[in-house]
Amino acid sequence: MKQIRKIWINIDPFSLQSRLTIGIATFSALILGSLATWISWEMQQILVDSQKYNIEQIAKRLPQDVQIYSEMMQPETGLQKAINNLANTNILLWLKNPDNKIIVKSATLDLLSDTTVAELMSLTKMPIKPQVYKINQRYFVLCSTSVQVQGKVLGELFVVKDISREQKMFVATVQNLGITTILAIIILTAAIALYIKHSLQPLRQLNQMASVISAEDLGQSHLSVDNAPSEVKELAQTLTMLLSRLSQSWQQEREFVSNVSHELRTPLTIVHGYLQSVLRRQNNLTPTQQEALETAASEAERTIRLLQDLLDLARADNGYLYFQMKSYVLNDLVEEVVIMAKKYSDRIIKIEPKLDRIEVKADYNRLKQVLLNLIDNAIKYSEADTPIVLKLNQIQEQAILEVCDKGYGIPLQHQARIFERFYRVDESRSHTTGGCGLGLSIVKTLIEGMGGSVSVQSKLGEGSTFTISLPTHSSSI
Repeated sequence: MKQIRKIWINIDPFSLQSRLTIGIATFSALILGSLATWISWEMQQILVDSQKYNIEQIAKRLPQDVQIYSEMMQPETGLQKAINNLANTNILLWLKNPDNKIIVKSATLDLLSDTTVAELMSLTKMPIKPQVYKINQRYFVLCSTSVQVQGKVLGELFVVKDISREQKMFVATVQNLGITTILAIIILTAAIALYIKHSLQPLRQLNQMASVISAEDLGQSHLSVDNAPSEVKELAQTLTMLLSRLSQSWQQEREFVSNVSHELRTPLTIVHGYLQSVLRRQNNLTPTQQEALETAASEAERTIRLLQDLLDLARADNGYLYFQMKSYVLNDLVEEVVIMAKKYSDRIIKIEPKLDRIEVKADYNRLKQVLLNLIDNAIKYSEADTPIVLKLNQIQEQAILEVCDKGYGIPLQHQARIFERFYRVDESRSHTTGGCGLGLSIVKTLIEGMGGSVSVQSKLGEGSTFTISLPTHSSSI
C-alpha cells in the first residue's frame, strides 16, 4: 500500500506520459464500454425476439387446434382445450372478445398471485410492444394477436411467457461482461502506461544528458540516444548543434571580456600613474583641481580593480587561472589579513581563533584576496559601531572560516544568487558603496579553484555570515 501511495504521489498529471496514458485509456474505455453496452442491448433484443417468435408460433397454432377440437366438441370447450394444451407453467394465455371481456384463460394463470395477474391485465389495456416487463421481481414477455376461426374473429389472444430464469441468466451475463470490461480497461491502461513509459525513455535519457552539461562542457557535448525513434534522434542532433553554437558564442564572449579587460587595464594604469604623480606635486593645484584629480584617480583605481576581477574570471573560465598550492597555517594568515584590514578602516575586527593550529593547502595570495573581499563587504554593509568577527574551526578534515557581521542582512530570495556575476541586492546602495557585483563571484571562483566551498547565511536586520570551507593539509596529502 505504501509503495502504491508513493508511486501515486510521484505521478505528474501534467507530464506527457500521464496525458497520453489518460487520453488513450479514456478512449479505450469509451470504445470498450460502448461495445459492452451494444452487446448487452443486442442480447436483450435476441432474448425478446426469440420469445416473441415462440409466442407468435403459439398464436398461429391456436386457431388450428381450435378448429380441430371444435369438430369433436363444443366450440367453447374446444377453445379451452386448445388453450390448456398450449399453456404450461411458463406460458400463460387468455382470450378477450371484442367487448374486452375474457372469454377463456389457461389454468396456469391461477397459479400467479392476484397482484401479478392484475398488473398483467393492466398491461393489456394499452398497445403492447413485445418486450421484457418486470412485475413483482419476475420477468415476463407479453404479446398479443387476433384469433380467427373459419373467417370469424374470436377475439384478442394474449400470450405471456415467464422468462425470469432466462432474464436472471441474462443479468448475470451482463454483470460478468461489465466486470470483464472493467478488468480489460485496467489491464489495457496498465499496458498502455508501460508502453508509453518505455517509448518516452529516450526523451528521459536525453533530458538527463542535457541536465548535466555545464558551461565548460558545451564544446565537447554530444547528445545521442541509441534505439530511439527517428524524431528523438533528430531532436538530439538539433540540441547538439545548438550546444555547439552556444559554446562558440560563450567562447567569443569570454575572449571579448578578456581582450577588452587586458587592453583597457594598461592605459588606465598609465592614466592612474600620471594622476598620482600630479597629485604628489599638488603645490600648484587649486582645491577644486585637487578634488577633481583625486576623484579621477579614485575612479581609475576602481576601474582597474574591476578589470583585474574580469581578467581573473575570464582566466578561470578558460582554465588559465593557476594556483600556487602550498601548506599554510590558517590562524596566521587570518591574523595577517585582520591587521591589514584594520590599517585601512577604523572598524572593530575580532578573531575567535581555535586554540589548535589549522593547516590548509591553499594559494596564500588568493586566500588573502578572498578574506579581504569578505571583510570589505562586511565593512560596507554594516554599521560603523558594530564589530566584524572571524571564527576559525575544524570539522573532521575541513577547515571552517566564518566572516560574521551585524549588518543589514540579505533577503532570502537574493541569497541563492548572491555569488552570481554583477548581481547586486540593492542597486542604489551598490553605487554608494562602490560595488560592481563581482567581489563575491571572485570569492566563489577562487575558493572553488582551491578545492573548497563558500556559502552564506543571513537574516534581515541581524547580519550575514559567510562560511568558507577548505580541505585541511592532512586531507590533501
